[in-house]
Amino acid sequence: PSDREIDRMLAAIGFDSMDAFIDATIPEPIRMRMPLDLGAPRGEHDLVESLREIAGRNRVFRSFIGMGYHGCITPPVIQRNILENPGWYTQYTPYQAEISQGRLEALLNFQTMVADLTGLPLAGASLLDEGTAAAEAMAMCLAIAGKKRNAFLVGRGCHPQTLGVIKTRAEAIGVEIREVDATSLTSIEDDVFGVLVQYPQTDGRLVDSSSLADLVHEAGAMLVASADLLALTLVKSPGEMGADVAIGSAQRFGVPMGFGGPHAAYIATNEKHARRMPGRIIGVSKDVDGNTAYRMAIQTREQHIKRERATSNICTAQALLAIMAGMYGVYHGPEGLRAIARRVHLAASALAEGLTELGHTIETEAFFDTIRVRLADGLTQGGVLDAATARRLNLRAYEDGTLGIALDETVTREDLALLLEAFGQREDAGAMSERLEANATDRLPAWSVRTSEFMTHEVFNRHHSETELLRYIFELQGRDLSLAHSMIPLGSCTMKLNGTSEMLPVTWPEFGQLHPFAPAEQWTGYAELFERLERTLAVITGLPAVSLQPNSGAQGEYAGLMVIRAYHRARGEAGRNICLIPESAHGTNPASAVMAGFRVVGVKCTPSGAIDTDDLRAKVDKHAAELGAFMVTYPSTFGVFDRGIRDICALIHEHGGQVYLDGANMNAQVGLTSPAAIGADVCHLNLHKTFCIPHGGGGPGMGPIAVAEHLAPFLPGHPVAAPAIAGEGAIGPIAAAPYGSPSILTISWVYMELMGASGLRQATEVAVLSANYMAERLKDHYDVLFTGPGGRVAHEFIIDCRAFDKSAGVRIDDIAKRLMDYGFHCPTMSWPVPGTLMIEPTESESMDELDRFCDAMIAIRAEIAKVESGQWPKDDNPLVHAPFTVERVTGSAWPYAFTREEAAYPAPWLKRRKFWAPVSRVDNAFGDRHLACSCPTVSELSEG
Repeated sequence: PSDREIDRMLAAIGFDSMDAFIDATIPEPIRMRMPLDLGAPRGEHDLVESLREIAGRNRVFRSFIGMGYHGCITPPVIQRNILENPGWYTQYTPYQAEISQGRLEALLNFQTMVADLTGLPLAGASLLDEGTAAAEAMAMCLAIAGKKRNAFLVGRGCHPQTLGVIKTRAEAIGVEIREVDATSLTSIEDDVFGVLVQYPQTDGRLVDSSSLADLVHEAGAMLVASADLLALTLVKSPGEMGADVAIGSAQRFGVPMGFGGPHAAYIATNEKHARRMPGRIIGVSKDVDGNTAYRMAIQTREQHIKRERATSNICTAQALLAIMAGMYGVYHGPEGLRAIARRVHLAASALAEGLTELGHTIETEAFFDTIRVRLADGLTQGGVLDAATARRLNLRAYEDGTLGIALDETVTREDLALLLEAFGQREDAGAMSERLEANATDRLPAWSVRTSEFMTHEVFNRHHSETELLRYIFELQGRDLSLAHSMIPLGSCTMKLNGTSEMLPVTWPEFGQLHPFAPAEQWTGYAELFERLERTLAVITGLPAVSLQPNSGAQGEYAGLMVIRAYHRARGEAGRNICLIPESAHGTNPASAVMAGFRVVGVKCTPSGAIDTDDLRAKVDKHAAELGAFMVTYPSTFGVFDRGIRDICALIHEHGGQVYLDGANMNAQVGLTSPAAIGADVCHLNLHKTFCIPHGGGGPGMGPIAVAEHLAPFLPGHPVAAPAIAGEGAIGPIAAAPYGSPSILTISWVYMELMGASGLRQATEVAVLSANYMAERLKDHYDVLFTGPGGRVAHEFIIDCRAFDKSAGVRIDDIAKRLMDYGFHCPTMSWPVPGTLMIEPTESESMDELDRFCDAMIAIRAEIAKVESGQWPKDDNPLVHAPFTVERVTGSAWPYAFTREEAAYPAPWLKRRKFWAPVSRVDNAFGDRHLACSCPTVSELSEG
């Protein structure tokens, strides 16, 4: 809002200055009076040029390290029109299916592609990365097996970072990890519930797991295969070999390495395990008019509903990256993908032949794109690595002196020549590589050759020109509502401006094309960025040590709790396993606490929304010897600043516990108070909320944690490249890459540098002011459920809609769907209180936009009043039939008790900027019964 608008909003709620308003709203004991030590705001052009200098310190070598990360080509039509397009990257998680049909279809394409390639019928809509996907698969197998088994076998051919992430998760939930040679197993103990293998293995070798699958199943366990999607276009699928679950990364399908992320992981399994599968599933449904529609299926697994009983943390997804990978599959189609894979394999075959001619030994006899080389006499590993470095090449070094080379779709004949030179070819390596390439032959073993078809659906066989793909992308984009259309006022989700200048660096090659395990001297620019970002977040939180590794808010919660757990264990107090969580905490907290090995005990809240200190004292006294952590969201999800928060934190500390502050609502803290001022020991920060990383339709996100000094030694480490911040007592890795998803950290860094100390404080002030202004406008039409002194709220507030069910037959879903007709995404619905709406405007919206939303809500209340008065029947009014599509409004029949104009144009601004929901209300129950893609195949279409 402009300064003039700010003054008008202050006047509307009875204040003559911002300082007076903030003094009356933020509790005095936690107020920060000194400005943040962050410097002044910077200009966009100046800052972008400064970041270019930092980026220039990164040295982009050709990385043939592999380990699940590969160079790839992002088709420009996908880069510009999805990755760089706010119509795609500013969308929210598709909880409101009717205005999310575009990205739901795109995610269904991703699921269908994964299901086809893996040979397993049910795939999810993405997970965070390959390592966390493997940990989720382990937890899934454990849940299916029950509590009688507690051992999980991991093949030694798995990537080391995957093993590290699994060990971290296993330790928390009491699972024993046993590393085994999966190729030589002859028996499996009866306490084993699952086995994980890499396919191909981390050093490139292809191994048939069919007999292993039989052995695993005979033992009553499940087989998980971590598979390379590009390889699966040429080799037998995990499903065909008998695997029960397939997981892996979709990074090489057009998503830059980004020094480790973000990338979409995948998971696929059999349909009978649908309710145990982690993350999101997109299902095929229909709307009330019988049209095909898509929705997120089995939504009761979402932790806001099931809390500590949730199957998984549904926040762990990478929607935008999954959409990119899916579109890569749509663009290339099955034949295009086979052609890419065949070219990569033949290049690896040519290189293997050349290295053999030079006297080296290829230890991976059967391979797809990666070989392991034992050097000929006279050459040393260090010498070859130095020769490779001189040619700007990165190779993988093994402890036994061998070297690994992983090729990808970007490999050229010149690359092969340089590789041959590094391994000792002294004369005319170019001619040698040309000869080898011309004579390269398929080396895939007969058992491995894929004969089954995949990606036969029409969508993968018609959009192969840029013109067709561009139109398809924009067709889907037009079926989604994003921040490009209107505000998305979601409580606890902070859908704020993602400034264009903040987004520019994401696709710079200096940030996007680095391998996460490249030598440290090649990423000094990133190192400087990490150091600056860690310092900035430390200043904002008041907590001195920061880990950037957690690659989602949910992972941040998990990481913070694991750090607390490690701290207690180091002090000989491993029995402190109780986590107290008030009713006003963020909905993901209980699920995260259970995942970290804590037992959850709930704490009541008072009718005003404050934590019930009497109940808290009783719980603290009861569990004093076992108290490990207290998870609190501040301000609470009820939208109030609890004035007793410092005393509450002190009470926890007095009884030996640690205070975990959920950073979901940091947009009401920055510059005015801090987790440290409140009394927290650790907090996570949703960079995709407060610090401007776009939500991307449901991911990516980042959830760094900041901790007090006594917790710093326990920040996450990494088995391949430990972050500088990792201390002596470091917990294991939380994410597959040492710094999570580094390429999007540039977004938050630019945001904070642009804002400076004064801008960050003003953003918080305006966010709180905007919420109070909206609450003031709406209070005469809806009951504002929780308020603090003077009727003030925090940066979000809850309006009560429960009475309308009785008075008018109007439920909260009806209000949500009717808002679509007004051009808005509804606020957070039925959480944390059923039958309510939680509204968070952020600081990014003008007063005009705030008023437009308030006008829509007031108009909807007037519509409800017409039902209450009998002017419209309870079963025939715009609310219960919303949303209205073009097809319905323009149809010849109109069987309703209200006019077409009342249905489609209930507000004057809609004549100029109308967003039409592409489908009518979606049938949720039907969608849960149809989880897999039901698109017709090309042959079916041609026959019909």
